[in-house]
Amino acid sequence: MSLNLAWNNEQQDKEITEPMIAMLEQLLNLAGEAEGVAEGEVALTFVDDEQIHELNRDYRGIDRPTDVLSFAMNETVDEELDIVYELDEDEEMEEMPDVLGDIIISVPRTILQSEEYGHSFERELGFLFVHGFLHLLGYDHQDEASEAEMMGKQEAVLAQAGLTR
Repeated sequence: MSLNLAWNNEQQDKEITEPMIAMLEQLLNLAGEAEGVAEGEVALTFVDDEQIHELNRDYRGIDRPTDVLSFAMNETVDEELDIVYELDEDEEMEEMPDVLGDIIISVPRTILQSEEYGHSFERELGFLFVHGFLHLLGYDHQDEASEAEMMGKQEAVLAQAGLTR
């Protein structure tokens, strides 16, 4: 098995090219290797500012657009019910892919930030994608130490892929 990227670009206007997707798949595998994650699937959706604003408001209680959101599938809540599958004797359970979660990226915000920081759209897209992936794995940046750790991991993966500032 390996890490797989499923992506959707039907919700915003900028073309996301095959070379961009190939770059993101490379980053996914580099980040996965760095974090010891050898298999799983990440769903990536490109949206506009209006859609990410709505998601940010509805799921995080923050009433403004953001650049990237991550929704991890491997988080559990105390009240969460176990799913039990009952199979007949002659049935086998198909192996389900380990879905790590969803990453949502605002393309207009990616364009704006790439211009503000003076680097390419691809570099900013890669940065946001790796950032979102690390959130799926449980990393956060609530204080200076955790932010420094996360930034270091992101920059190391981007440097491996040649996406420096």
